[in-house]
Amino acid sequence: MSDDYIIPTTYVQWRQCIEVRCNIPLTPDYISGRLTELQDGKHPKTKQFRKLYGAEHLEHIIGWFQRAAEEVAVQG
Repeated sequence: MSDDYIIPTTYVQWRQCIEVRCNIPLTPDYISGRLTELQDGKHPKTKQFRKLYGAEHLEHIIGWFQRAAEEVAVQG
């Protein structure tokens, strides 16, 4: 896998970014917290994220967190 991207554009790149580059375990609690925040359009961090990266990328991130939640649930 190439690491020459800055903003992930695929689920695989996103997981690599979260778990390897940032060393953040995708635990059920972490995923749930991030989804709650990202799905709240009034949350200041969500507003900032949308402003910086756009609504389309925000939707990708929400979808990737939802996919990760499903994968964690199957493994658990």
